[in-house]
This record gives sequence, structure tokens and C-alpha cells, in this order.
Amino acid sequence: MSKITTELLLERAVPRSTRLRKIETLNLSKLQLKTGDLDPRLFSRLRHLQKLDLSDNLLDKFPNSLTLPDLRVLNCNNNKLEDVTALKQFPLLEELTYENNVYLTLNDDYKVMFLLQNLRLLNGKDITKLANHVRRVNSRKLTSKVTAHWEKFFRDQLPEKYTPEQVKSIKKKFLKSVQTNVVYGPSSLSEFTRWRVKMIAEEFLAYSLGLELSSDSEAEEKTEENEEESTESPREAAEDVAQVVHIYDPLVTVTPSKRKRNHSKSSTGNKRSKTQANTEEEAAVNPKKSSRVEDDPAPDKPRTSNQPVKEETPEQEAEGTQKNGEQFPKGQSNRRSSQMTGEQKSQEQDNGVVALTPVKNSKRKEFFSVAWTTLTMVISDSRKKAHNILAAAGRRGIVKLIHVAADFCYGEIKAHKKPIATVCFSPTQETHLFTASYDKRIALWDIGIPDCDYNFKASQLLVLETASIPLRIALVPTCPEQYLLAGCENGCFAWNIKLDKGQKSRPFEAIFQFPDEESMTTSHRVDGLAFLNDDVVVSKSSKPGCIYLWSWSRSFDAKGKGCQRTMSAVILAELEWSTTDMSYLTLSTCPAREYVFCGDEKGSVWMYNLSSHTTAWGSAKGKRSERRISPTQILQWPELRVNGEQPPEILVNNVVADPAFTYLVVLTSVNITAIWKKS
Repeated sequence: MSKITTELLLERAVPRSTRLRKIETLNLSKLQLKTGDLDPRLFSRLRHLQKLDLSDNLLDKFPNSLTLPDLRVLNCNNNKLEDVTALKQFPLLEELTYENNVYLTLNDDYKVMFLLQNLRLLNGKDITKLANHVRRVNSRKLTSKVTAHWEKFFRDQLPEKYTPEQVKSIKKKFLKSVQTNVVYGPSSLSEFTRWRVKMIAEEFLAYSLGLELSSDSEAEEKTEENEEESTESPREAAEDVAQVVHIYDPLVTVTPSKRKRNHSKSSTGNKRSKTQANTEEEAAVNPKKSSRVEDDPAPDKPRTSNQPVKEETPEQEAEGTQKNGEQFPKGQSNRRSSQMTGEQKSQEQDNGVVALTPVKNSKRKEFFSVAWTTLTMVISDSRKKAHNILAAAGRRGIVKLIHVAADFCYGEIKAHKKPIATVCFSPTQETHLFTASYDKRIALWDIGIPDCDYNFKASQLLVLETASIPLRIALVPTCPEQYLLAGCENGCFAWNIKLDKGQKSRPFEAIFQFPDEESMTTSHRVDGLAFLNDDVVVSKSSKPGCIYLWSWSRSFDAKGKGCQRTMSAVILAELEWSTTDMSYLTLSTCPAREYVFCGDEKGSVWMYNLSSHTTAWGSAKGKRSERRISPTQILQWPELRVNGEQPPEILVNNVVADPAFTYLVVLTSVNITAIWKKS
């Protein structure tokens, strides 16, 4: 029986009402409501409802026919929503909040901005300008790309007189190909882009060929994903481009590697309830298998591969977990097979052109960020040995701890209720891990040291409250145990992280303002942040064509009192960079060689050797460089071919160099990782 009745609706109206049709404001928060409790027949009588509060419930989606034609304000905070597309049934919606829904990401924000033409405020933020860009500029560019893809690859495949079966076949192939090969914007928005591309492609086919639009695109998509693969045309195979491409200068070696997708959905036992989601002070974790810590198989030799640890299926995980999903029974192994099957490798070198023979790609996106530490662990006979540990975190808000030499994921920490954007270890405390999440919090964890049976205890030490989503974090090199910097969606912030202060949850201590077109501003997206040396900070914000270098010591007033102070960044120089308006193309540094790296929207890598400038900046009266510093070198993306076809547009999301600057690793938007070796 539904929890919602006519009497309840009348009672929860603000103010109380005697008739449903007179209710304009309704508060249905904190009622433990599930999706099935929202009866469309009952809600259809709320013809004049304008404000609806459904916060702090258990909703995982919205019914498609609630019929609230006048709804203007909707609050869905603290639910379990997994999809937002049903909100299109509220076309007059102006204000929407759905914070603390663990399964919703930035892609869902963009979906509602497109679907709700009147939306002004999303999660308390004015999105008018961004929404207009999404609805117009983004749609225009995607439409152009979809049309070009049809003209180039599919137009000639359709005969002048075609049968319904031929049209159906072409449509299926086109939709599959266009969603894979049409790329626009950062990889963090790839889910939204794929969703819009499919929508545009279906509209294009409906207009060009007189086809009906799909009524159940979700069911169709699932059917396509589960079909057995048969022989593919070169264009279809292009979507399966290999994940890893190793590029060495001047020669090129290609190593494709794929992982089979797990189609089953996560079990409900793994979803966190509201009480479970509250961040625990301690998380006691038992091992996933009964095994003793082993010596590294070849400690002096580099590993030939660094492939992710094999994940358990949701069914296996649910069977072997307690209610909080953290404890695992002994005797259950999570060691992956040492050999991979079904992998095809091919390389061809012809005047620098690389040809790939790909295998099927996994569409499941799990991890967003990884970080390394070295722990001194107890092995057999009570001996101690240093082992490299990898922390991997992402969409589920969980940190996986992996003993790399043993190829074994020995535990996990439920760190946040929303996805984790980035992680980093303290350079001075080997067990201290910072996690920055979409829940607008940065947490400091002590991950503990596992014993010989992989038992360990993780505890939360600190929570830093941010004003917006943290994208990049960096510890101040001269005082890594006292200050942390974060580049966020709405500015650059600093916190005092000293653990002897006693206060466990802390607001930011300072926000930095930077030059805008006319004045100084604190409100801008900072999607790139790193230290070039002990004092010089490198940051990239929403100002086109520009990367800032600024002084930490001259910008931050450590002697000032109070929190949430505004401080002006003392700019040392500007680096000339791409004029693209795309965000989330982040930067990195190589302090030992005084280099800065940043990729762009065309697959190029901009490199800046700043060794001739740092001495002048380090002086007490160091002045700002008057002109923008041009890149020392721009590495162009190599010409690649997948079964004879060039891959789609390539964005460089991240660039990282090893400390000695021997290798340069480039991560792209199309599942290709390129490695340059310095000649």
C-alpha cells in the first residue's frame, strides 16, 4: 500500500489545504518514500502545485507521468536517484536541487540543463549562461559532427530504393558508430555527449529517412550491448580502438589491451543507506582472501604491465560482504588471472603511421584517479619490507587499495557518498590519503598498514568543506602537513590541515582572486593546479588561452586571523596556451626539470621550460613577466589509423612526466594512452 494518501497530501501542504487542486506548496520530505509511492493518479490532481520538496527519501527515479503541469521548484536532495531524464515532464521547472544523490554526476547536470529549457538554478547555482551554451552551442556542434559522420561513412551505403530491413540495419550501425566516434568536450562529459549524439542522430534519421523516433531507447541500447559480436566493418571496428598505445620517439610501438564488460547491475546490497553513507570515523576492513603478504616477485625489475585488478561481479561481492559492504570472508581470492585471453595485438610502421587491430572495449567507467604510496609491511617470519600500494578511486565514492606486486586488491574504504574526483598521498606521512569528492568535501584518511593477513584499519582524520566541487588538490611543498590547495569548480581555495588544531571539520581558510578581463575575481573554474617548485603555483582557470604562475608565499598571509579570507594571487607570469573554451584539460609539472605540461583539444601537448625564469621569480622583489611566455615546444599528435580509418577527434585530458623527464605520458578522450620517450 502506498504511503501517500489524499489525507497526507492535504496535511503536508504549506499551508494546509482542504482540496488537492488548491495546493501550491507541498513538503513530502523525510517520509522514506520510494518510487512506487508516487502514485501518478493521485499526483495528477495537484494541478496547481508549484513547489515540491521530496528531499531525504529513498527515490531511485521519477515515474514518467506525474502530471504536474505548473511545477516550478523541486527539491530532491538526499535520495538515491540514478537518472534525471524523467524530469523533462516538468517543462516549467525553474529551480532544481538534487545534491547528495550518490549516483548522479556532472553528466546528469548537463542533461537537465538541456531538457529543462526554463531552468535557472541548479543545486543553488545560477546556470543560465552555461545552460544556454549547452542547448545552443553544444547542440549545434554535435549536430554538425553527426551530419558529417553520416555523409562520410553511411550515406552511400543506403540504396536509392531501400527496404525497411535495410533501413533498420543502417540505422542500427549508424547509431552505434556515431555514439562511439563523435567526440566533443572533455572526457568527464562523455556520457552526456553520447546521450545527446544518439538523440541528435535519431532526429536526423527521422527527418532524412522518415523514420519514427525510438520510444524505448534504453531498452534498445541494452539489447545492442548484449548481442553477440559478429564480423564488423572497418568503421564499426573503429569504436573498439585499443586502450593503450605506447609511443616512443622516433619509433612507435602499439600495445592494445581490453577488458570484457560486466553487464550485470550492482546489487542493492551495495547501495548505501543514508545512515551508512554518513562518513564513519573508522572503517574496519578484513581481507578479501586468506593469504599472507608475499615478497615482490621481482623487486628490482619493472613490471611489464600495470593492468587493473579484476573486479568481483556484483553478485559475488554481495555474497561476500556484510551490510556495510566492507568486510570480506577469508578464503575468497581476488587475484586476477596472470594471462589475458582473446587479446589481439598488431603493429605496423609506415612513415610514422600507426595501424591498430583493436579488441572490444569495456564501456564501464569506474576509476577517475589513482595515487601511489610505499608502506612498510610485515611479511613472513616477522620481517618487514617496503611494498608499493596503489589507491584507486572514482564513481562509487570508494577507494580500492591494491598491493601491486601481488596483483591483489586487499580492501576498500567507503570514503564519500558521491564520486571521487581526485586523490593524493601525503609526501611525509605514508598512510595519509586525501580524497576530493563531488560531495564538496575533501577528506583526510589514515589507511593504516595491513598485517601479514591483510587485516588493516582505516580512519578518517579530517574533513575540509569546499564551496564547490574540488577538481585538483596539491599540498604546499614547504609545509605539506599544514596547508592544502584545491582548484574547484568555483575558485581556488586553501585550508589549514594541521592535525593538532582539534577541529575535525574545517571551512576553507582562504580563497584566491585572479585577474579577469577587467578586474579581479574569485569566481572561476580552476581545473588545473600544481606546484612548479617550493613556491611557484601553476593554475589554469576559465580564462581562455592562459595559464597562470603565481607565488604561494607572497599570496597567502599565514599570519592573518580568521577563516574564509579573500587574498589576491601575486601573478608572476602567464603562459600562452590554446584559446579553447573547453574545461577539464588539466596540467602538470616536472619540478626537477622546471617544466610545465598541458594538453589541448587537438591532441597536442604544450611544453614550457621555465628554468630561465624561476631564479628571477624567487627573488624578494621578483617582478611579473610582462609578456606571456610561449611554449618551448608543442608535441603534435601522431597520425594513427584504426583498420584504415583515423580515430575521432582527440582531446588530451592529462599529461604526466616522470621525475627525471625521460618519459611523457599522455591520457586522451578516446581511450588511447601515448608515451613519449625523450631522445
